[in-house]
Amino acid sequence: MEDYRGKKITIMGLGLNGGGMAAAQFFATKGAEVTVTDLRPASILKPSMDMLSQFDIRYVLEKHDFADFENADIVIKNPAVPLTSPYLAKAKRIETDISIFLSEFKGDVIAVTGSKGKSTTVSAIYHGMKKLKSDTFLGGNITISPLSFLEELTDKSLVILELSSWQLADIRGKGLLKPVVSVITNIMHEHQNRYNSVQEYADDKKVIYQSQSKEQFTLCNHDDAYGMQFFSETPAHPIWFSENDMSMDEQIWLAGKNGYIKFRGKTIQILPEKLLIPGQHNRKNLLIAAAAMFLYGFEAEKIMDALADFRGIPHRLEFVQELNGRKFYNDTTATIPQACLAAVKSFEEPVVLIAGGTDKNLEFDLMPEIARNVKSMFLLKGSGTDKMIAELEKNHASYNGPFDSLEKALEEAYKASASNDIILFSPGATSFEMFKNEFDRGNSFKNLVNEKI
Repeated sequence: MEDYRGKKITIMGLGLNGGGMAAAQFFATKGAEVTVTDLRPASILKPSMDMLSQFDIRYVLEKHDFADFENADIVIKNPAVPLTSPYLAKAKRIETDISIFLSEFKGDVIAVTGSKGKSTTVSAIYHGMKKLKSDTFLGGNITISPLSFLEELTDKSLVILELSSWQLADIRGKGLLKPVVSVITNIMHEHQNRYNSVQEYADDKKVIYQSQSKEQFTLCNHDDAYGMQFFSETPAHPIWFSENDMSMDEQIWLAGKNGYIKFRGKTIQILPEKLLIPGQHNRKNLLIAAAAMFLYGFEAEKIMDALADFRGIPHRLEFVQELNGRKFYNDTTATIPQACLAAVKSFEEPVVLIAGGTDKNLEFDLMPEIARNVKSMFLLKGSGTDKMIAELEKNHASYNGPFDSLEKALEEAYKASASNDIILFSPGATSFEMFKNEFDRGNSFKNLVNEKI
């Protein structure tokens, strides 16, 4: 392990979801001189700062100073900060919590990326693996920095990593990521406020497999337009997964409600028919999870038992409560229209949808199809909602609102619902005009359901 005693470490971006805070704590405990710099005020960052109160950390808030970057031995950047930042241009050495972790950890990694489904997939892998291998940990983009548990690991530990395109871009060319199994769930029109094209975005996803060996595995989506690029380029052993039987010598696929893998001449069921989370897309996510566990070396029967009681994760088609025959679901992490459409198609019951939010340079031409799949739609105000409304009106699709508060939208949605309906909060857009982030948005919805309805 590298010796950080006395080194000057600048953490760029403290945040509220683990990465910056875990890095600050890690380096402070290693005897480094830690400076945290963040553009936000202490009033916003107080929860993270309180968690670090026992450490001698210098804070520079509501601004960045070039000197903190020029004088640092190492700058730890937040994934949301572009590498083109003029402050980073002053740094001698740039790392992230992921790159530091991968430099130090020598055990096995299973890594998952993609536009949608990656959090559910890694959580399912972790849920199942934890039952079969107790020395299993989960971290990455799922708001748990792997630095927070690095000291607990041995070379025999298994770490499941969810990695965003930004986190992968930050480790490009370092040769640090060598997962036993890598997964790319899908590529969608995402983060185009940061990328010049979808291809550029997909290119960052490729980092997940670029340092793999031929003895390792890359799982590629046969139903995705970019799947062939990944399948043909990976240096690892590629295997297709799909919602359909592809009639290939090696494949992972769904057949009805069951899931199978064909591998080394054998066809084996790896996914149970009965699952606790709704939706065909979630069934596919759990199929990928089961395949990763199988390729890691566990028996199919044990995998099916381990995944049968997986209940999903907070904020992703999360069941909140049932009231007067109506079931409320929180799907706040549906930040693009494709995810919203997948959510509304997850239910056999009539769906009353609450959607809308902030635009991030997305297309909303799926809104008419979403409208056709719901009983009624209630929209929150926002720049993304304005584009949604334009598509809905162009196609003569009905909607209600837009409403200037989630409380009002929920009240009206409840009034329009009936017993046996699903009231689904799946925005199909980001959140920043009304909320701090999608988690704040989801918690607000759950609180309103539990307190107001």
